[in-house]
Amino acid sequence: MKIFVGLGNPGTEYATTKHNVGFMLADKFAAEIGAEMWRNNFSALVAEGFVGGEKILVVKPQTFMNLSGEAVGAVMNFYKVDAENLVVAHDDLDLPVGMIRLRPKGSGGGHHGIESIIQHLGGEKNFPRVRIGIGRPPANWTVNGHVLSPFSSEDAEKISAAIENLVPAVLCIFREGIDVAMSKFNPKRCKKILDEENKNDSSIIG
Repeated sequence: MKIFVGLGNPGTEYATTKHNVGFMLADKFAAEIGAEMWRNNFSALVAEGFVGGEKILVVKPQTFMNLSGEAVGAVMNFYKVDAENLVVAHDDLDLPVGMIRLRPKGSGGGHHGIESIIQHLGGEKNFPRVRIGIGRPPANWTVNGHVLSPFSSEDAEKISAAIENLVPAVLCIFREGIDVAMSKFNPKRCKKILDEENKNDSSIIG
């Protein structure tokens, strides 16, 4: 078994906000692999599907973003799944809207949902990330105001396209591994960013 987690906040008031792009991808990916029956378990919405005959658990934590690790840790512990078989999708302020980046592992990078997961996995950082760019806040906006606001119609189209492109990328991660998926789906602009992160993140180079 492997696990795909999309991060976001529960409730209809947050459904179309920037912080919920992980949920958006989880819904799309779940439909792709036939994971159609969601159930409440582990403080999360959970559905089961298959990729190449292997069971994939799709998880949307319902603990709110900053406590995502409570749900993810509970699922991981119950099913005894190793961190490298966990894939987490989340929003990224440092990427332009609609830009995608796959990364094999690393620190939380200031993302509270990822930091919570790392904490509840006992400091384990060795799990792939699927990052979806939402851009930086406009002038005079707070980060919270930005991530909890909906996309403009133009940006919503970019996000929709990004999520469509990421479904085959996530399938590739589960079928062929994160390294192959990165070589196929990371845009060239990501290489310089990733190289710089690799220099600065001891969890990657160590």
